[in-house]
Amino acid sequence: MSPSRGALAASAALVAAAAVTITVVVWPEGADTGRPGETSVASAPSHASLTPSPTRRYPLSTAPRTIPAVREHIAARGPGWRPGPTSTVVIANGSGPLADEAQLLAKELKIRYRGAVPARAGDVELALGAPGDGAPESYTLKTQDRRVVITGPDQAGVFYGTRTLKQSLRADGTMPEGEVRDRPDRPQRGLNLDIARKYYTVGWIEDRLRDMADLKLNQLGLHFSDDQAFRIQSDTHPEVVSPQHLTKAEVRQMLALAGRLHIDVVPEIDSPGHLGAVLRAHPELQLRNTAGVRSIGSIDISNPGAAKLIDQLIGEFAELFGGAYWHLGGDEYRALTVKDPAASYPQLQRAAQQKYGPAAGIKDLATGWLNDRAAVVRPHGQQPKAWNDGFFRGGVVQADKNIEVEYWTGKEYGARPPEEYLSEGRRLVNLNDEFLYYVLGQPNAFVYPTGKRIYEQWTPLVLRGTQPVPARYSKQILGGRFAVWGDLPQAQTPAQVAAGIRMPLRATAQKLWDPRRPTLSWGQFQALAATIDKTG
Repeated sequence: MSPSRGALAASAALVAAAAVTITVVVWPEGADTGRPGETSVASAPSHASLTPSPTRRYPLSTAPRTIPAVREHIAARGPGWRPGPTSTVVIANGSGPLADEAQLLAKELKIRYRGAVPARAGDVELALGAPGDGAPESYTLKTQDRRVVITGPDQAGVFYGTRTLKQSLRADGTMPEGEVRDRPDRPQRGLNLDIARKYYTVGWIEDRLRDMADLKLNQLGLHFSDDQAFRIQSDTHPEVVSPQHLTKAEVRQMLALAGRLHIDVVPEIDSPGHLGAVLRAHPELQLRNTAGVRSIGSIDISNPGAAKLIDQLIGEFAELFGGAYWHLGGDEYRALTVKDPAASYPQLQRAAQQKYGPAAGIKDLATGWLNDRAAVVRPHGQQPKAWNDGFFRGGVVQADKNIEVEYWTGKEYGARPPEEYLSEGRRLVNLNDEFLYYVLGQPNAFVYPTGKRIYEQWTPLVLRGTQPVPARYSKQILGGRFAVWGDLPQAQTPAQVAAGIRMPLRATAQKLWDPRRPTLSWGQFQALAATIDKTG
């Protein structure tokens, strides 16, 4: 998670080359196109619904220009669609849950929302398909007969179809004739934000959520507790909260927006390390070595009061955030970064042996701590996550296989390569500090990542350094997040952070939606982003 070591040396990582857009020409049955290679309805009956007007005065359509690029576009001949004076947004019969998506789109396109009524020429219709009829978050977008129909098996998929329509209109003023068939490559795609070391207003965070939604990103990691500050109001332990913080009302406001934009917010209270702000109010729980020297951010996990305090905080904020995930942290525990942990922290060694037997060590006690905290969040319906340096090889106690590994570095205690976690059957999320870490002030040899490098060299398989893991592990890699860390918080203003992460976030979104080699060059991708953002 939080960087404390130098970045890995940069080198190129190849991505699998493949076309992003598939073009299929469709003509009415029996039409003599006079164009070799064009596909008739007879040879492609599944595309019959896309048969265009018989007129040949329209050129064959091209894929809409969006970020991320659509994965498949079936071309057709026709005028495409753009909002007109009488255009409205409607929802199909039985698609009532899409009212929020429809009203947002109508507002963005500056046209009227008419509700659950039949579509007319010039309209956009949103429709829920049968559950399971398509991959999660997938959608189809058909442009035909001067109307657009967006269909998906879930609300998120239909919402992403509206993002495609919105971006295509921004880029070129029209939605091309034909059909888009689109889906994400990875289920977890997002941004990780450290608000503990640098304070951001709720308005600034909400601006990031809106930007993420247009990029079809669906996860915001919120690291709100660290050595420097605890940034959200607490009712169970108000003594740990920093003066500059978000109120619970502000958090609920942010969560409501995130929900409407189909973004999961993943809260993180890192433990047993990175707890300096909490421990300033509870010095009796601070870890000390044999010389009595305190570890600034580490809690003494041999003290029963430690678990009680952290579990109360976890319970409080698990209820506040709800959602699908909880981040346990688990990284950089001071007792496991010294030369001889047992000699420096004998109280931890004794506790480990008392709990897990004579063969146990401090890493077993830390693993037990991780498992116990995971057990606290599960009753809240949340999937636990932890940083990769909270998982150790060997030992008496093994980390629960259900905890997702958030892989950020290969320089942790024990230096375990990602293949070790994958070979154990664990599921990983990619936060590779070589490509995806935006560390304010660039300490410890970190440099601000560039969108170009992510776009051209990174894929979800590149978990550590610049080399991809074998493709056989692909299904275990759930996705990734671009991460902003506030090590030197005054190095950039919030506005500078927003500007600095703009293109890296777009490149990350592209590669998480479709990790194949993009069809656009980096220069073309930049130009498209500028066009979409300027007109948005």
